[in-house]
Amino acid sequence: MPRILAIDLGTKRTGLAVTDSLKMLANPLETIETGKLIEYIKKYCSKEDVDTLVLGYPTRLDGSDNEMTPRVISMKDRLGKEFPSKKIELIDERFTSKMAMQSMIAMGSKKKDRKEKAGNLDKVSAAIILQSYLERQ
Repeated sequence: MPRILAIDLGTKRTGLAVTDSLKMLANPLETIETGKLIEYIKKYCSKEDVDTLVLGYPTRLDGSDNEMTPRVISMKDRLGKEFPSKKIELIDERFTSKMAMQSMIAMGSKKKDRKEKAGNLDKVSAAIILQSYLERQ
């Protein structure tokens, strides 16, 4: 069964998460340099069957666009051109970073480890975005 790949786009780093084959669970996958995102997705999709790409859609608390919103829209357009056979979805990502940090704390991650492994926050955020998407389906 095809999987769903979620993307938490950042200016420097991007977090990725993927579903299990039954599309029931979201799992953190990887944190990569944003400039290598398209290349990474191409490689990943050559090994795994992916039918949907979910992008976190950043907005302010009032729902208005923030400084990342145009970048995400641009990436959505680029993904649509690079992967025309894949469904591209946007999903609200407000509070995901905060929720990811709280999840890491709840799992016993020490403050020092959270600072050193900022990439973990990105992929956990992507997993939260993906789980939210799955719950809405």
